[in-house]
Amino acid sequence: MGQALGCVQVDQSTVAIRETFGKFDEVLQPGCHCLPWCFGRQVAGQLSLRVQQLDVRCETKTKDNVFVTVVASVQYRALADNASDAFYKLSNTRAQIQSYVFDVIRASVPKLDLDSTFEQKNDIAKSVEVELEKAMSHYGYEIVQTLIVDIEPDEHVKRAMNEINAAARLRVAANEKAEAEKILQIKRAEGEAESKYLSGLGIARQRQAIVDGLRDSVLAFSENVPGTTSKDVMDMVLVTQYFDTMKEIGASSKSNSVFIPHGPGAVKDIASQIRDGLLQGSTVQIN
Repeated sequence: MGQALGCVQVDQSTVAIRETFGKFDEVLQPGCHCLPWCFGRQVAGQLSLRVQQLDVRCETKTKDNVFVTVVASVQYRALADNASDAFYKLSNTRAQIQSYVFDVIRASVPKLDLDSTFEQKNDIAKSVEVELEKAMSHYGYEIVQTLIVDIEPDEHVKRAMNEINAAARLRVAANEKAEAEKILQIKRAEGEAESKYLSGLGIARQRQAIVDGLRDSVLAFSENVPGTTSKDVMDMVLVTQYFDTMKEIGASSKSNSVFIPHGPGAVKDIASQIRDGLLQGSTVQIN
């Protein structure tokens, strides 16, 4: 109805291209405009000024001969001041942008190995944006932003990379486990050494106390019982300790100790052997 009455409406964020007898005349801004068709004026088309996005998937090869699919997102919009160029100079804007993206990515990625491609994806995006901005500005378009949103290696390559990563992590875990076991063994050995040291101190103190007690007992017995010698007192002490030991062995249900010989008369023989050994040791030292 508006076209029949010579009026046309242009929506917000949109411009219209007015032609007179097929020739570009003016860019119509948003609002209502009068177009008397009898003078040959008409709207050739409308152009959106909104930001648009184009996702481009480009397959290429890295420097280490790995095929990857690079996904780039290009955000662009037409400039109101150059709306006529954007409308007339390009017949397929999206195809033109896609061609430039292919050209830049396939020129940049083959110079990098796979790991560097992942690390320098921002540099690749910047290169694409600079090239697109330089080329599309002549056609009335502005490149708002370019992003490399994904880099997809071949499925076999991804599986191999995951296996390499898993193996590296397992190696680190094995090293950490071995180091932990090493520390545990060292601490266990240190604990055993400290325990044996303290046990030795306890045994030494126990024996020292026994020796001191025996000495005091022998001296006291010799003083209180006239006519007894130190030898008689030691024999009696050894017999007493022998019977105490046999009593403890008999009282313990888990004892597995065996004394050979085990007769009471053997105590005297043991005492004689100890004295003879001491006397022989003293003779050797004197000589």
